[in-house]
Amino acid sequence: MDFEEKVIGTEKIYDGAIINVEKQTVKLPDGQTSFREIVHHSGAVGILALTHDNKIILEKQWRAPAKKTTIEIPAGKVDGRDANFHDTVIRELNEEIRYVPNTVKELYGFYSSVGFSDEYMKLYLAEGLKPVANQLPRDKGEFLEVFEKTLDEAVAMIADGEIQDAKTITAIQYWQLMQK
Repeated sequence: MDFEEKVIGTEKIYDGAIINVEKQTVKLPDGQTSFREIVHHSGAVGILALTHDNKIILEKQWRAPAKKTTIEIPAGKVDGRDANFHDTVIRELNEEIRYVPNTVKELYGFYSSVGFSDEYMKLYLAEGLKPVANQLPRDKGEFLEVFEKTLDEAVAMIADGEIQDAKTITAIQYWQLMQK
């Protein structure tokens, strides 16, 4: 069966700094029409940043959509300051945790929420971290608490519900596999 939906019309709903939203009219595989609300995003990176003594660097910050403080890996949106995803990794590590990595390895990519968004995130491993010489400014309104945890502590935080962010859980589970 051909599952592809054919877009037969679009309506811009919102153009913002982080996302754009459009309503699509689509022709379904059975010939009927339906609507899709799509959130367009430029892409993002998530970074499994490991210290020389094998601890993960995490950050706490307020997240308005969740209406609470979350615990996450360093991450950020690809934007005009970056030539590619790798550049975004370097910039975000500087802005958020104030480190520059010796090595950066792309692990894999995934869609963060395919039901309504085209946001594609790439997960990276950053090691050999050193403090940056010149700190970049954090994004306006970005307040972070940066801290380190061992693998066992991070896994326990997932089990206890302290970590609920999908990219962070994915990164920690990858880290678990690395240890085997």
